[in-house]
Amino acid sequence: MAGFPERFFAREDESPDAGFYRQARLVTHIDDATIAALTDFYAEFLPRRSRVLDLMSSWVSHLPDLEYARIAGLGMNAEELAANPRLTDYVIHDLNEQPTLPYEDASFDRAVVAVSVQYLAQPIEVFTDLSRVLAPGGRVAVAMSHRCFPTKAILAFRALPPSDRIRLVGSYLYRAGFVEVNALDRSPENADPLWIVTGDCPAVERSS
Repeated sequence: MAGFPERFFAREDESPDAGFYRQARLVTHIDDATIAALTDFYAEFLPRRSRVLDLMSSWVSHLPDLEYARIAGLGMNAEELAANPRLTDYVIHDLNEQPTLPYEDASFDRAVVAVSVQYLAQPIEVFTDLSRVLAPGGRVAVAMSHRCFPTKAILAFRALPPSDRIRLVGSYLYRAGFVEVNALDRSPENADPLWIVTGDCPAVERSS
C-alpha cells in the first residue's frame, strides 16, 4: 500500500479468514473494567435514536442500555452475531476479501470498531467506504487495546508500540477522508488499556 513500509499489512496466517473465523468464539478480549470504560465512552459518543454500525462485530457490542434506531452488525461468524442481543440486523462479510460495505450511502450516523482494527489488511479501503455509508457529519470510533490473535493481526500491530499504533489508525482515517481525527486514552487503572481514535465525516452532502 502506497506510503507504508513493505509487508506492513502482511499477516503470519494469510489463509482465507473464513476458515479462521468459522468457529464461534464467545469470549471477550478486554477485561471487565475496560469493557465498562468502553461502554461509558459509547454512552457519550452514540446519540439516542442514532443509527449505529458495529463494524467487525461479534456476540457482544459493549453498548450502553440506551435506545438506538438501528444497530447493524457486520462480522465473520453467524453464531456470534446471532447471539448478540443488541443487533437489530447483521450480515456476514469478509472485509479483507471485499472492503466495500454492503450498505447504501448515508445509512448510519455512527460507526464503532471495538478491538478489531488490527485484523484489517485493507484498512484505507474499508474506512474510505465507511465514510460513504455514514451520513454527512457522521462519526466513527475505533477502540484498541493490547490483545489480539497474533497470526491474523497485521505486522504493523505486532511490531509497533501503542503510541505508533494509535497514530497509524489516525492515518487510516485521514487518508479515508475523515476530519477532526482525535485520540483518547480511556484506560482504567490496573486494567487492560483502552485507546480510542475518532474521526468525523465532513458535514456536507456528497456530490452526485
